Amino acid sequence: MTEAPGTAGRDGEAHARYAPGTPCWVSLMVHGLEAAEDFYRALFGWEFEPGPPQLGPYARALLDGREVAGIGQLPVDRHLPIAWTPYLASADVDHTAEAVRLCGGTVGVGPLDAAEAGRLAIGSDPSGAVFGVWQAAAHLVTTVTDVPGAPVWNELLTFEAAPVAKFYETLFGYEQEPAASGDLDHITLRLDGRPVAGIHGVGPALPRDRGPHWMTYFQVSDTDEALERLAGLGGHVLTPAADSAHGRVATVSDPEGARFALLQAAG
Repeated sequence: MTEAPGTAGRDGEAHARYAPGTPCWVSLMVHGLEAAEDFYRALFGWEFEPGPPQLGPYARALLDGREVAGIGQLPVDRHLPIAWTPYLASADVDHTAEAVRLCGGTVGVGPLDAAEAGRLAIGSDPSGAVFGVWQAAAHLVTTVTDVPGAPVWNELLTFEAAPVAKFYETLFGYEQEPAASGDLDHITLRLDGRPVAGIHGVGPALPRDRGPHWMTYFQVSDTDEALERLAGLGGHVLTPAADSAHGRVATVSDPEGARFALLQAAG
């Protein structure tokens, strides 16, 4: 975890458009859509409305009427890992999907249209971490940040940071900022000098049951209180709350096993 991206003002309003490469949306595919809605509604105060029909059973999560995330239902015959997936903005998702393939990644879904909202693809980097690409049309993706219940940061956990950082740099032109400490294998990805995501190489500490994966951080007003609520809702605490330079953070999972982090911002 490094510094937050700072793409929005403190009133929670985000920019209407995102520069290519900026994380702009997070989405979760589950087996039990209604149960997932109940869990996240109670945890974050989200409300839900139907999403594009092309995505199957899918709901957009709202905070005070503004979109923050999406949750969809997996087909009964699909046994995929349950995980939050960040989407990176693109000016041309077809071009980006082809670049993913040329750079050693794979594209598993799309590119395809999501009604009038935009165009998307889902792929994986050379290490196997899954991410999405979103070309916005009418739907301008995440429209609220920097408030409790909204995504505030995305971090890739992988074996070694440098090789996969090169992949994302080639795709989106990120500037790389290695950690100041030589003991920490961490690279901050920046666009126009602004931090937008992180890559953390953890070597053998990477969970064997997950492999390389992206982790989404959701802001909360009180991490310890949120952990109590999460446990009561059937979630699990994977890493207890601890103070860091960026605030009080804990790693958790929902009842279906999707991992994410809770962050109470410092100050």
